[in-house]
Amino acid sequence: MSKREMTHVEIDGIRLQLSHPNQTQGEWIGQREVLNQLLACWIVVDERDLPLSPRLVGAPGIGKTALGMAGARQRDQELYIYQCTADTRPEDLLVTPVLAENGKIAYHASPLVTAMLRGGVCLLDEGNRMNEKSWASLAPLLDQRRYVESIVAGITIPAHPDFRCAVTMNQDESTYEIPDYILSRLQPTLQLGYPSREDEMAILHYHLPFAEAEMLALTVEFLQRSHALKLDFSTRDGINLLRYAMKRLAQNPNHPISKDQLWREALMGCLGDDALDLESLADRQNRTLGGDSVPLGLGDFFFAQDDPLHPDFSDLDEMDELEEFDDDEDDDCGGRDTY
Repeated sequence: MSKREMTHVEIDGIRLQLSHPNQTQGEWIGQREVLNQLLACWIVVDERDLPLSPRLVGAPGIGKTALGMAGARQRDQELYIYQCTADTRPEDLLVTPVLAENGKIAYHASPLVTAMLRGGVCLLDEGNRMNEKSWASLAPLLDQRRYVESIVAGITIPAHPDFRCAVTMNQDESTYEIPDYILSRLQPTLQLGYPSREDEMAILHYHLPFAEAEMLALTVEFLQRSHALKLDFSTRDGINLLRYAMKRLAQNPNHPISKDQLWREALMGCLGDDALDLESLADRQNRTLGGDSVPLGLGDFFFAQDDPLHPDFSDLDEMDELEEFDDDEDDDCGGRDTY
């Protein structure tokens, strides 16, 4: 049985049913340098060398998973994707026991373990949503040992020499803090930025070749403005927005409503009313995050900023007047301290 026909393996008397590879097709457009960096991580330059397991970091919807897929295609390897969640357990990551029809226990290998056994690529998607206990089970896989231990099945599973791994991580607050001993094994960090105008136009046209040119241009302009204002609207948001706009247009082909009005309705339906005014949204976001303003202290609630009793009072002229006033009072008291 060839590797591509292999559906199960046996390790130390335990039969493992293997997962199926991901068959999603797609093309990586733009940002060629970050793809080259990923491929470099997976190169082995000597028989004593080991591949790296990089972190692919960026905003949600920016293309981190697509980058991992492109790397696997470039190397002509099977791709396996494991979606990490907050309740992922070590046995979910490795080997899961399942009650078979004959009443016996069957063991199913996860996409990660299947990639290890078949010499494929595994993408741990949104890895910083996973808890430390699950990450700890992968520590020996991500260093020079290159194996995992399944407590459930009672076996040690070595990784094929061709096995490669990467982890995607979103930059948001709904994630776990990954421990340092794991981060030191997930190196280097490859940062994905937002695509250029030309690349974003090509990406949207690739996914939606049937899109009206006018609506396509409106979507790209919206995305580029949001990127410039450091708002978190992604290319994925643009694809969904444009797809919905095209569906609404198909629903009303002879309606007098203009295409740009349909596009605005789609924008509000997908991204909310706030997306209509990006500048105001960016301004509110900056104020929420602090911006350039100085945080209020306790003194701000009791004294005006120009009050000499304010802790941050710094007007030198008024300070001089206050000191002269104090000196006059001292003179009136005959130079004696008063209490």
